[in-house]
Amino acid sequence: MAAHVNPSRRIFIGAGLGGALLALTGCGGRTGDVPAGTAPAQGSTGGGAGSKLKVFGAYATPIEEPWDGVIHQALQKVADEGLITYTHSDNIGYDGGMERILRDVCNTDKPAIIFGDAFGNEDPTRAVAKDFPDVAFAFGSGEEEVAPNYSVFDNWIHDPAYLAGMLCGGMTKSNVLGVVGGLPVPEVNRIVNAFIKGAQEVNPKVSVKVTFINSWFDPAKAKQAALAQVAAGADVLFAERAGVIEAAKEKGLLSIGCMGDQKEQAPESVMASVTWNMEPTVRAVIEAVQSGTFSASNLKDHSFMKNGGSDLTEVNTAVAGGIPQDLVGRVAARKAEMKSGAFTTPVIETTPAGSVELS
Repeated sequence: MAAHVNPSRRIFIGAGLGGALLALTGCGGRTGDVPAGTAPAQGSTGGGAGSKLKVFGAYATPIEEPWDGVIHQALQKVADEGLITYTHSDNIGYDGGMERILRDVCNTDKPAIIFGDAFGNEDPTRAVAKDFPDVAFAFGSGEEEVAPNYSVFDNWIHDPAYLAGMLCGGMTKSNVLGVVGGLPVPEVNRIVNAFIKGAQEVNPKVSVKVTFINSWFDPAKAKQAALAQVAAGADVLFAERAGVIEAAKEKGLLSIGCMGDQKEQAPESVMASVTWNMEPTVRAVIEAVQSGTFSASNLKDHSFMKNGGSDLTEVNTAVAGGIPQDLVGRVAARKAEMKSGAFTTPVIETTPAGSVELS
């Protein structure tokens, strides 16, 4: 994501990762303004001989927010396996709290690794990393990595977005699809543009209405934008923002979720979800630190579908009206080609033509 992004950041698509993430909010860590020091889980150390690596998560938004929630979920899973000890602070915001908390944690708890989200907090996170070169930093960022210890990652979910577009292009009856996005920045644009390309592969007559709500999390605004698209003819919706699936459910229309599997929100509406899996990235960083080979790098490849970092969930053929098996098969065939390398999804990060930005 571009460095100029509005620091209010992202809640990615739909209402989040559903009950799984809501359940995780009680799994260690602290929420909001963190007092000096964050007690490490299970009494771990920073990674001495025979000890588990101590890992800290620093999140600007609540972990119920899907983008940061995906990172948290992956770290919690690795902690549950007994490979690391993990604590976190979420809902830190963008008003100076990030730098204060990171410095406090580095001085007091001395973690081996810090994961987090630097969008809206690029300068503070990099300043702290520079002052603590022995700590491995891995942050979601739209900027470059910085030697020796600041690695970056982003969600590269354009492959499953393309597949989702194929589904929607094949299911629309009006030949009009709707997409509600956050802000027209490269990260979001490449998802939306891949979705459009996928829809056009299956249905050359399709048109796609794209609305950016200029907020990372405003479900009411996203729902209203989606309803406006429906009023203008859209009959299948891609929920790049929270609130869109609710609109689809209300109108009895089909939809696509994103970031996490959102089928449970509306089983009769959600055909599939575009998902991001941070486990490959998390495990790669942990293994590098454990082996003493960690260095600053761009970790984006770990988010590619062919590497297990993103996917389209199993197509939900039980949605209202069902989904033709030949369309399901066509999507599956393209997915196999993506994983084998026989097909490469175009990466287009310019703002989609004809899109609308709300104030």
